Amino acid sequence: MAASVLRAPLCVLFCVAILFLSTVNASYPELDQSEIEALGLSEEDLITFDGEEHDGDYEHEYEEYEEAAVEHDEGLAEFKESEGDGNGHGGDEDSSHVDVVVLTESNFSTFLDANRFTMVEFYAPWCGHCQSLAPEYAAAATELLTYSVPVPLAKVDATEYPDLAQKYEVEGFPTILFFVNGKPKPYSYHRNREAIVTWVKKRVGPAVAKVVSINDAETILASGSTVVVAFFEKLAGPEVEEFTVAAQQEDDVLFYQIESQEIMEAFSFPKAAKAPALVLLKNASERVVFYDGIFKKDSLSEFITANKLPLVSSFNSDTATEIFESSIKKQILLFASPEDFQKILPIFEEAAKSFKGKIIFVHVDTSNEEAGKPIMHFFGVDAEKPMIVGFTVSEDQPKTYLFEDEMTFDNIKDFATSFLDNKLKQFYKSQPLPDTNNGDVTVVVGNNFDEIVLDESKDVLLEIYAPWCGHCQALEPIYAKLAKALRNVESLVIAKMDGTTNEHSRAQVDGYPTILFFAAGNKNFDPIVVDSERSVKGLYQFVKHNAGIPFTLSKAQKTNETSTSETMKALDQTEAARTEEAIETLKATEHIQDAQSQVKDEL
Repeated sequence: MAASVLRAPLCVLFCVAILFLSTVNASYPELDQSEIEALGLSEEDLITFDGEEHDGDYEHEYEEYEEAAVEHDEGLAEFKESEGDGNGHGGDEDSSHVDVVVLTESNFSTFLDANRFTMVEFYAPWCGHCQSLAPEYAAAATELLTYSVPVPLAKVDATEYPDLAQKYEVEGFPTILFFVNGKPKPYSYHRNREAIVTWVKKRVGPAVAKVVSINDAETILASGSTVVVAFFEKLAGPEVEEFTVAAQQEDDVLFYQIESQEIMEAFSFPKAAKAPALVLLKNASERVVFYDGIFKKDSLSEFITANKLPLVSSFNSDTATEIFESSIKKQILLFASPEDFQKILPIFEEAAKSFKGKIIFVHVDTSNEEAGKPIMHFFGVDAEKPMIVGFTVSEDQPKTYLFEDEMTFDNIKDFATSFLDNKLKQFYKSQPLPDTNNGDVTVVVGNNFDEIVLDESKDVLLEIYAPWCGHCQALEPIYAKLAKALRNVESLVIAKMDGTTNEHSRAQVDGYPTILFFAAGNKNFDPIVVDSERSVKGLYQFVKHNAGIPFTLSKAQKTNETSTSETMKALDQTEAARTEEAIETLKATEHIQDAQSQVKDEL
């Protein structure tokens, strides 16, 4: 799921589904001396790896695709050298940003008190996404100042005023909050002028605006915004009320109503349309969509949800939230370079027409380092050739399905139909199987998970880690020492799996490292989340207490190394004795030969 574009939206979406697992945090009997010796424990090993005792609560190191985590090291250094980026965040204000109000700790509260509505961006000067947002935010500020209900847009440098950022629970950049009478509401939609303006207007103006002139219609059409326009004979009645309720439920679409035949033509209504009638207009290949259903709020909302997106959406930082937080939970993603995409687009778009409102069709540009590469990594997709993946968004258990046929219209449509009917086999990403797997810690990947972890004859302790995770790195020598000490317990497997490159439905976690215990004979049940001390002692106590197959660890079982060493020592001693005996025999033989030679000489 990796670079920064995934941050907030995909962190929630891909982000990492939480499995409902049993948790054990028990106190165990102290180790006896033979166990301590068998485990090779020193005094240091009898405490947790961070050197502090704790109650078993373990703070995971989460992967948040936040700018602060991804770009801080490089970006901050660069910012310090340049002292600003020249785009209105961190450097001198240029003329295109004069309508964005700069807030500090000294004027923040006063400004909010003076304005009923205020949008505030918390940014960091080194943040690349803040820099990209700056011109769009400034353009939105200029437009909203002239709206019938003026709304000022402001910004706060969170690195300059960290207390202010902390007060409003700012955890990543940019964070945009919309204040109404001083109370904040998060803004998490597109980071462009059109989306910001639309969202704000929906918050401060009427749910439905009236269009009374051709000039008004032309201004609306020129904005390029996605709009819904309804034609009524009179602006009152049950249909108008249902339309208004539907409008109140949509944050990212502007709603208008008209009662003029002339204005109808400007909005591309069919000539035969009669009141009540409705069209949805968007800046896409399918520009105008006419609604011919009943004027009930649920039917209207269903139509708008199905048609407000393009037939094929392009994945980027602006559209991520719209795609992955849509009420439509099934998506078909085409991973392709721009050149390949243009070849496939006609059949992909044609297939999408049959599934509007049911499946979102998405193009991911595999040549895009910022947007394409992170999501390719998330799905385990390479860029060698176009690929299609089905994805079901779920907080509990997102599912992925791989399209493996030739890319034809019929095959894509059949895949989408089977996907919709839940008839596809789930796909798990996996690293290649290891060439050898005879180490103390067994390596698990997606493709050998069932064979190793779900083996009913074995108790399995599985660490799910991330290579970038500092806590995982600190745990590694402890985990290796535990595995070495327990390698001769035939019923026990100590294993690890890279959670960033391997998947399995039984191994979905909420942070790294997560250690799961799969007890022998109970593999149909959820694993136990190991919530004990992260020390050799703590992990050993946990395993011994929860093992499905009891075992006893004695000094003699410690490892093969000890017995092998002792054996080699014994062999060395035996060999030395034999060598000494041979030398003595040789000496005796030499004496005999000398005596024989002397006798011969005397004769």
